[in-house]
Amino acid sequence: MKQYVGLDISMEETSICVLDQNGGVTFEGCVPTNPEAIAKLLRQHAGNAERIVFETGALSNWLWHQLRALGFPVICLDARHAHAALSMRINKSDQNDARGLAEMARMGWYREAVVKGAESWKTRSMLAARTKLVNLRRDLDNQMRGLCKGLGIVLGRAGSTNLARKVNAVLADAPDLQDIFAPLLLAQSCLTEQIEKFDRQLLAMARGDQTVRRMLTVPGIGPLTALSFVVTIDDPTRFRHSADVGAYLGLTPRRYQSGEIDRTGRISKRGSHQVRTYLFEAANVLLTVVRRGSALKRWGNKLAKRIGAKKAKVAVARKMAVILHAIWTDGTEFQAETRAA
Repeated sequence: MKQYVGLDISMEETSICVLDQNGGVTFEGCVPTNPEAIAKLLRQHAGNAERIVFETGALSNWLWHQLRALGFPVICLDARHAHAALSMRINKSDQNDARGLAEMARMGWYREAVVKGAESWKTRSMLAARTKLVNLRRDLDNQMRGLCKGLGIVLGRAGSTNLARKVNAVLADAPDLQDIFAPLLLAQSCLTEQIEKFDRQLLAMARGDQTVRRMLTVPGIGPLTALSFVVTIDDPTRFRHSADVGAYLGLTPRRYQSGEIDRTGRISKRGSHQVRTYLFEAANVLLTVVRRGSALKRWGNKLAKRIGAKKAKVAVARKMAVILHAIWTDGTEFQAETRAA
């Protein structure tokens, strides 16, 4: 008899519910959140498991790969859809959630989430770590600017390196401030060193990937944007049309339609915030920095005159995502004079 298993995963324990094909509960229990412990219990109580499901979360990628390597038919569910189904239950508990997930597995009422490969996860983690360091350095820079303003000193526009030079010039005239600014400058210097280390590693990855090199032919697209796009999409064949990538990355407008009401709102902002940010920055570079003409740039400039610069950059970012996916799947490079679709 076929069995269906729901796993409600938490940091310490995982609740497990096993259903038979008629919906009857054959086992309920808890086990430490450890692949070996979960596998041992599944072999004992779910030897005929047809589907084993759990939601996306902090541990889902790790558990999916570990249990898949042990031969279990695990499926990772989109947490938003799972939450919508589980919220219909009156009482919220780990046991009830595990049973609800098992019911979803038995009935097939779920949307499977694509689990990224180990290499993609590693690169995404490196990009996320770099972003965190950049944000910390920006906070330090702003803190030093604020302290200088309190002294009536306006440092003006400057990158982190030039900002450090300006602060050192201030300290030369006011050595009594050394105790305040020295730790901040030291922390900023350490952060810059580690960011540059990440940059070298990521640039080497970009140069060694043929797909990324072809994506770099798109004006405005840099190594970080291309790498982030590749590791987020991971498998381009899961999108039937390149235009679907824009919606996956949250770059298409929301729509609400009911009866006579038909309202189009702002972009959904679903998917990876990091990729969306990189693509918006790339669109900004294309429209404001890149001098080389292209059909994409002319389309963006025409759009900016009609709907405003910010909305136009969002539209160009979506268009860039579509172009990057097409380049990936077609094995081509950017054609500057191809009509923007």
